[in-house]
Amino acid sequence: MKATASRETPHTSQRPPVEQYVTPLVNIYETAEGYLLEAEMPGVNKEGLEITLEGHEIEITGRRSAETITGEPLFRERHTVGFRRVFELDPAIDPAKISARMNQGVLFLTLPKSERVKPRQIAVSD
Repeated sequence: MKATASRETPHTSQRPPVEQYVTPLVNIYETAEGYLLEAEMPGVNKEGLEITLEGHEIEITGRRSAETITGEPLFRERHTVGFRRVFELDPAIDPAKISARMNQGVLFLTLPKSERVKPRQIAVSD
């Protein structure tokens, strides 16, 4: 078996590096109680996660911890860029009840609907 690899050229810019992000893949589900958003962010842990709510927008930013590399890179396809995505929220969502949890690189964001927009039964009196 024969393989070839070229060495990467080092980055020599004098400007500070601009933080780069990739868009995480998401699934969004609607339930009777609200919405569930699942975002894939491999390598991101709870400490590297930032969720910001401003007005009707929610921004999800995930930063991976820096890798410790002992050798000189010859070939790299995987980089330590962060994740970022912004969503416009349905006005029916109750922002005070939004919750989040991370599990094995997947963010689970629960976005409950406000009680005033949930269907409810009305009792009929005699």
